[in-house]
Amino acid sequence: MVSPLTLGLTLGYSPCPNDTFIFYALMHGKIPLQHIQLSPPALEDVETLNQWALHTRLDVTKISFHALGYLQDTYTMLNAGAALGRGCGPLLITRPDQLTAPSSWKIAIPGKYTTAALLLKLFLPEHGELFVLPFDTILEAIQEGRVDAGVIIHESRFTYQDNGLVCIQDLGEWWEKETMLPIPLGCIAAKKELGQQTIQEVEQAIAASLDWAFAHPDACTEYIRQHAQEMDKQVIADHIELYVNDFSLDLTSIGRAAVHELLRRGKKAGMFTSSAAFNKAS
Repeated sequence: MVSPLTLGLTLGYSPCPNDTFIFYALMHGKIPLQHIQLSPPALEDVETLNQWALHTRLDVTKISFHALGYLQDTYTMLNAGAALGRGCGPLLITRPDQLTAPSSWKIAIPGKYTTAALLLKLFLPEHGELFVLPFDTILEAIQEGRVDAGVIIHESRFTYQDNGLVCIQDLGEWWEKETMLPIPLGCIAAKKELGQQTIQEVEQAIAASLDWAFAHPDACTEYIRQHAQEMDKQVIADHIELYVNDFSLDLTSIGRAAVHELLRRGKKAGMFTSSAAFNKAS
């Protein structure tokens, strides 16, 4: 095994405010690291990170819990850094004049292996054609009639009403009623080959970084705004409040139960057959 002290661990997370808030202190020298070094991070859309993880491109990476179902041979989920909670699920939205039945809709999803896509399939097994679009283009695609509906995530869930669109199902709300569990969206995962000592130090460093951010939120602001899709201060604040919580510090047994149930239902629906199947599909 190559020593992480020699090369530095490669790291990836999304440019969304919840991730930049969590990682600010760690990436700006506020958190001491004893036995590991981190390379400059790759900030990419979560679906890009999902795809990269299937090819084991990064040592430590943000991924969707949907993608985790295909990655359990190579990556392990960390207890720190997750996006999981209540009232924070993806939204299925459409135009207010949409009259056709959902089973015939053309629906935009923000990535084939996002948790949003998995939740849609669990909620609406008999759905129309799915179109993968970048998450920040889905609102426009619905408005222009290129798709009939879309599943939105990130900042879009705070702005869709300004675009004259309506929510027909909060998929997180549906999940919570179905399972009585919080909605698992995404996590930080590390390559199993790094070894338990390295993985544990990374996990502790991420938790310490989040603790620092909670104590010094204003210090993170410039970095967050530098990468955010939506620049409105209130939208950014709402985004962080919604997706960063106690589960981000530690998944706990409740959080792990929610992840287990999501993957169980996905497997029952015919997904997660093997990592090899994912690579073939990619």
